[in-house]
Amino acid sequence: MASVRDYITIDAEIQNGQPVFKGTRVPVTTLFAHLEKGLALDEFLEDFPSVTHSQAVAVLEMAEKIFTARNIEQLYETTA
Repeated sequence: MASVRDYITIDAEIQNGQPVFKGTRVPVTTLFAHLEKGLALDEFLEDFPSVTHSQAVAVLEMAEKIFTARNIEQLYETTA
């Protein structure tokens, strides 16, 4: 089973410690910013070719699991 670390890296020396797609310098937040603007996943991938389709989909799937978890309120309190 894949873990977050298979897709996301956090390193103080890369983008000041922002979570980035593993093997890139592309912040994960960039994916969500593109989607919030109504851009398609393919456009994001064209803009950031160092991110693979499988990486982007895996991160989106992780986000879905987090936000649809039954314990979302507890998770929110832990991270707030």
